[in-house]
Amino acid sequence: MFLADPVLFSLSLLDTGAILFLLIYFVIVLSDLECDYLNAQECCSRLNIWVYPKLIAHVFLNSLLFVHGHWVLFFINLPVTCWMAYEVINVPKGNMGIYDPTEIHNRGQLKRHMRDCMVFLGFYLILFFIYLYCMISSLLKGDPINRIDEGEIINEM
Repeated sequence: MFLADPVLFSLSLLDTGAILFLLIYFVIVLSDLECDYLNAQECCSRLNIWVYPKLIAHVFLNSLLFVHGHWVLFFINLPVTCWMAYEVINVPKGNMGIYDPTEIHNRGQLKRHMRDCMVFLGFYLILFFIYLYCMISSLLKGDPINRIDEGEIINEM
């Protein structure tokens, strides 16, 4: 363990907040494609740029949780990490990336990508508040006020 728990959970909050903003960007770009404000080529090129940074941020977060021994949070994050890696590894040859302009309108892939973004958005929103709770509880782990009895507060100066 090379970081204190409050610092670890602060980094987790920042990382999860960045991924949340990125997912909101994904939803906006996909909805722009759905409403024909963007063409498929431009939409997919905008989204494919951010697939690897999103995966790297999540793997970084998961590895920090693993190193520090927060097993419950690690195992909560593990399926999402595996799913992201699975999506990146199983991109068909010849495709531009996960988001391919020639296939995004076929077989309801646009709806599937939008659904996946919404599921990830909900997952990361829940994780954001879990990390916020963990950070606050780790900050308050020690007794911040010296107390002798329940009703008596001592201020030492």
